[in-house]
Amino acid sequence: MIKDAIIRVAKGDDLTFDEAAQVMEEMMSGTATQAQIAAYLTALRFKGETIDEITACATVMRDKAVHIKKNADSLDIVGTGGDGTGTFNISTTSAFVISAADIPVAKHGNRSMSSKSGASDCLEALGINIMISPEKNEEVLRKTGICFMHAQNYHSAMKYVAPVRKEIGIRNVFNLLGPLTNPASANLQVTGVYSENLVEPVARVFSNLGVKRGFVFHGNDGMDEVTVTDKTKICEIDNGHFRTYEITPEQFGLGTYDMSELMGGDGAENAEITSGILSGKLKGAKRDIVVLNSALGLVAGGKAESIAQGVKLAQKIIDSGRALAKVEEFAKATNE
Repeated sequence: MIKDAIIRVAKGDDLTFDEAAQVMEEMMSGTATQAQIAAYLTALRFKGETIDEITACATVMRDKAVHIKKNADSLDIVGTGGDGTGTFNISTTSAFVISAADIPVAKHGNRSMSSKSGASDCLEALGINIMISPEKNEEVLRKTGICFMHAQNYHSAMKYVAPVRKEIGIRNVFNLLGPLTNPASANLQVTGVYSENLVEPVARVFSNLGVKRGFVFHGNDGMDEVTVTDKTKICEIDNGHFRTYEITPEQFGLGTYDMSELMGGDGAENAEITSGILSGKLKGAKRDIVVLNSALGLVAGGKAESIAQGVKLAQKIIDSGRALAKVEEFAKATNE
């Protein structure tokens, strides 16, 4: 199937859900060669992935994943990566603010693919044990209200695709699949994508996969975050209904900054930035972007009725020290 799919996709033809699922099955089972995987991913990227194609890929990958059980709604906050900006770990830092508001956070992430530091790198540098078993992660989520699922521990079938992704070095459907294949089936989502054209399609894929409430967004500066340098395009998901709009940081009393003020480094440097923001020592651009991204999570999790309310609550949580305390509680629980 994959050889036929490469030819069709390269001509600009879309695949049906079943066809895309069959190709994904071949890639995830080791049947497809690395050359075929590379050709298919590249052709699909340049054609542009449809909602059916993305949903099919995510469905197959979810079926092959190790899952963790949860007793309530849970939220994931993540970017697709591949935006090439080199910023610090904004989603990871925001996860602690959201969790400190008593919203269960089941974060799914990986080591860096295109930047110096992925979520896994930053969390390890904060003292969190990312290699705990799925059973232990279930316990940590119940106990602390937050867990982190290091993708390689949950998606063993990715071993056939991971080397190709690294070698071809271009953004592709697998950048989207990280957020879409959360092993806890998080049904609240705050997700940044690397292209404005993906905002609404990815929101609809999330809805297809059972997400009740959430936001998908892309910054006008190219970031897969809600940005504080420019406006951000957002598609809001609310139980099968969608609303698309733009926001700016000024709307919420936050500053507008230069991208250079958001730069990060390796895992250790980014962990220092996270600690600095959550301890209240680091102000300005880095704090404001965490506040704004956290605000969307607080709305998705039902703790704020609007983004403006969410901004105020996020500021209050950071200033109270609760978000920093959550880091310490989480680190301790993963090392017990």
